[in-house]
Amino acid sequence: MGTRRFDTDFTKSKYTAVISDLHLTEAEPAHPIYPLWKKFKTKEFFFDQDFQCFLEHIQELAQGEQVELVLNGDIFDFDSVLTLPERPPYRIQWLEKKRGMFPEEPKSLFKMKKIIEDHPIWFSALSTFIKAGHRVLFVVGNHDLELHFIKVQESILEALDLNEESRKNVRFNEWFYISNSDTLIEHGNQHDPYCVCQDPVNPMVIKYNRVEVRLPFGNLACRYMINGMGFFNPHADANYIMSAKQYLRFFVDYLLKTQPLILFTWFWGSMVVLWQSFIDGLLPELREPLITEDRVNEIARKANATPRMVRELAELRVHPASSNPITISRELWLDRAFLVMSTLLITYFLFVQIKLLLNVSLFWMFIPLFLFLPFFIFYAKSIKPQTVSYKEPKERILSTSGQITQVFRVIYGHTHTLRHEWHGEIEHLNCGTWSPAFADVECTVPVGKKSFVWLAPDAEGTEARKAHLMEFSQGTSRGVFGATALGVKNVIEEKKALQKAK
Repeated sequence: MGTRRFDTDFTKSKYTAVISDLHLTEAEPAHPIYPLWKKFKTKEFFFDQDFQCFLEHIQELAQGEQVELVLNGDIFDFDSVLTLPERPPYRIQWLEKKRGMFPEEPKSLFKMKKIIEDHPIWFSALSTFIKAGHRVLFVVGNHDLELHFIKVQESILEALDLNEESRKNVRFNEWFYISNSDTLIEHGNQHDPYCVCQDPVNPMVIKYNRVEVRLPFGNLACRYMINGMGFFNPHADANYIMSAKQYLRFFVDYLLKTQPLILFTWFWGSMVVLWQSFIDGLLPELREPLITEDRVNEIARKANATPRMVRELAELRVHPASSNPITISRELWLDRAFLVMSTLLITYFLFVQIKLLLNVSLFWMFIPLFLFLPFFIFYAKSIKPQTVSYKEPKERILSTSGQITQVFRVIYGHTHTLRHEWHGEIEHLNCGTWSPAFADVECTVPVGKKSFVWLAPDAEGTEARKAHLMEFSQGTSRGVFGATALGVKNVIEEKKALQKAK
């Protein structure tokens, strides 16, 4: 198919499709002994052909007109790539050999090429879509922060096989994009303290003698802890945020015979996450004073914003949880581990001294330990995981974001949770996830839908666009909450009308 003439004016768009959280990563080879080990990462659950059909479908919805496709963050999952180069031109430390390479540009470039190699259909489909005259924007999320590296971006453009003219219709946006002056599109991790990029304008830090992207706590947990626990699916919170009873049952059902030393794997991985997240949080950003304004202006240009909008949106980010080691240790269960270990050690040394004086058996130490158990259970149950509850943006954030960017609609990803609701005058949508998320280790109970947000003119012919939250399946789409693709009746609009009537 030949390349069409392109409209490179990103400020206007009649049709926009937004998808998020695809989490494309390398293909996991089948484990020779344990077939359930990272089964969700195997090629069996690749959706590349579905994505190809999706691109064809949204072109049909646009009836031959140009489509703007916004890939709204976490499209690639660099944290899950563990393959190492055969003859690396750089040093690879022991931790990288165990849990994946650090986020340096040459290493991130290798990981990106590995993802490209394992997903030829996906990149071919996107290439065809762009060459047909459509636009594509990559909005950086927390799991693909390494897209900030220019060489990584160039490798994607090369894989798409685009000429100089067609490259103008592809953009890489730091963390947000304003579509058609009516919709703010942002991944949403900037409002999650466990996944926030501390400085989206200057995301790089100098670590020793190398430049890296600063990774938030959530990424570090996936790399150094979850990557070593192959029966836990990082795309579904229920797979790793469980009660003590659920963990015990999970251990008996899946880990007792396959990974009996899982506690050791979890403990040292958690310690690395705790240390790394705290130390990384203290590092100063890599800034270039002479080009600071140029950088802000460039971010604004690509996002259809003003420099003032860039600065104000950057100030809306939450404070990173990594600045509080106690909070992090609670999320990693390290506080409970330290409490148990300290209690055991104190009790043991105390009874060793008692034995020297009274010559009693050390078995008596189990009595205070038994009395300690109810207090430990009460403490453990009193602590609720915060990594989930903090993910959804507050109404104040939505309202302020709308005021800053002068839009009435905000679209997020990140939480993997479908949403279409009104907060005051702001319409809020979340396009969910396409990631291989499953509620069970056997990967038989999928979580989520292949959903997207479709922005198109009202069926009545007005210039204002309406937003539809759609599910794509078997070559067609239908409304997640009752609306259809070309919008006969919009359930959300009815709710808004009812609210105004009240």
